[in-house]
Amino acid sequence: MTALPCRFCKASLKDSFADLGMSPFSNSYISQENLHRMEPFFPLHAYVCDHCFLVQLGEFQNPASIFTDYAYFSSFSDSWLKHAKEYTNIMIERFKLNSSHQVMEIASNDGYLLQYFKEQGIPVLGIEPAENVAKVAEEKGIPCITKFFGKQTASELVSEGKQPDLLLGNNVLAHVPDIHDFVGGMKIVLKPQGFITMEFPHLLRLIEDNQFDTIYHEHFSYLSFLTVEKIFTEHGLTLFDVEEIPTHGGSLRIYARHSEDNSKPVSDRTKELRNREIAFGLDSMKTYTAFAEKVKETKRKLLSFLIKAKEDGKKIVGYGAPAKGNTLLNYCGVGTDFIDYTVDRSPYKQGQVLPGIRIPIFHPDKIKETKPDYLLILPWNIKEEIMDQMAHIRQWGGKFVVPIPGVKILD
Repeated sequence: MTALPCRFCKASLKDSFADLGMSPFSNSYISQENLHRMEPFFPLHAYVCDHCFLVQLGEFQNPASIFTDYAYFSSFSDSWLKHAKEYTNIMIERFKLNSSHQVMEIASNDGYLLQYFKEQGIPVLGIEPAENVAKVAEEKGIPCITKFFGKQTASELVSEGKQPDLLLGNNVLAHVPDIHDFVGGMKIVLKPQGFITMEFPHLLRLIEDNQFDTIYHEHFSYLSFLTVEKIFTEHGLTLFDVEEIPTHGGSLRIYARHSEDNSKPVSDRTKELRNREIAFGLDSMKTYTAFAEKVKETKRKLLSFLIKAKEDGKKIVGYGAPAKGNTLLNYCGVGTDFIDYTVDRSPYKQGQVLPGIRIPIFHPDKIKETKPDYLLILPWNIKEEIMDQMAHIRQWGGKFVVPIPGVKILD
């Protein structure tokens, strides 16, 4: 087999980070009329580059086939909306944004974030490739361009006089197969004195907290601060600040500017995090190659819990139909033999089944009807929100279970 080239430095990828076997695309939910059709599976194998330490997947299908008609709508998570509103207030206060500034979001989804800038009179523009999702944003009055972002789109925007003072992207940097084209596009479109913020799951937290279920085909890259700094520097962009935030089990929010823009000094937090990642071992291959055994151990423990629970006559259902849950359940081989069904607040997922393991998805009200003993929280990163919404399961002795970083029963 010919080794894949690293999508950043082009070195040959030889070292395995996590091999999760064969899996369908994690957001390819199956409708009732398609239950008897063939479902494609692809290798879900993350490698680590021994030159630049970028953890990455191979590209098995054009992103257009994944993202053009997308099942994830950001606005169905209350905690994510709260995060977006807080972010808006922080940016406006810190950088004194007002009606004379332009805010542009890459992968703006259903307008979940830009709506808050719009409420405060700041001009906004969304770049969103999924037509079904962009339509929802436009119905909220959020102008959108339905295209994938890269150097070509960036050049078109500049030619139309559209350049942002704030260019942002939440959980999109990991989703792009050509990271050079994407970051290069940001360099082109950003105003000379503008700034960029990007949020993405932190590789350090993925390794430390065993978050292997965040590996799925829509995520092409898994990023540390050390590696993302190299990527941005390559394109004439300087990371001048960084924050560690709790979203998605632990993420980074990086702040970037043109390298020639000296108006935004580099903060001490960048040096501190860089040093901490080195101390953790993110510049050593041993740290990466040791991760695979933790993944296997988690699988064994989850299956042991489910087997014992079923042998004891317990009823188990899931909460949520997130991509991370589909990775977890497919890797562990968990279907309706263990989990009767799952529920989700998104009407776009209700009535369908999870890809691969074919677990049906219902409205959350289904839980009151069947009164399960255990509720397995698949989007464990928002477990507090879910436990608050579903607190009534305690009335019949129901308990919450989270699978990551290891199986844990929560009262």
